[in-house]
Amino acid sequence: MTTRDTTKRRAPPLSDAEEALLQASITNNPDSEELTDAELARLRPARDVLPPAVYAALTQGSSSQRETKRVQLTLSIDPDVLAAYKAGGPGWQARMNEALAEGLARGKRRSKAVKRG
Repeated sequence: MTTRDTTKRRAPPLSDAEEALLQASITNNPDSEELTDAELARLRPARDVLPPAVYAALTQGSSSQRETKRVQLTLSIDPDVLAAYKAGGPGWQARMNEALAEGLARGKRRSKAVKRG
């Protein structure tokens, strides 16, 4: 099992030329216009404008703070199985986890039925 280096890495400071280039890019980007004082005055907190469920979902802890933590592992599976999950788009790992959990639940139900019968 490999461990991750958790020491904080800091980016080196920008040179004057890099800073000037960055500032010029910000200035020339039409999507990064600064808000006017009037626009800033009209802003309201997210908790006041979002539906409560959406605000709660956005502000609850990160996935690393879940009650049930996930375990990272290396798993060998058939290439076509992996390709099929990945073809479903983003979230393929969660879908694979759900399928494994469903299979486990089915197996438990089946073993209970065998014990009863």
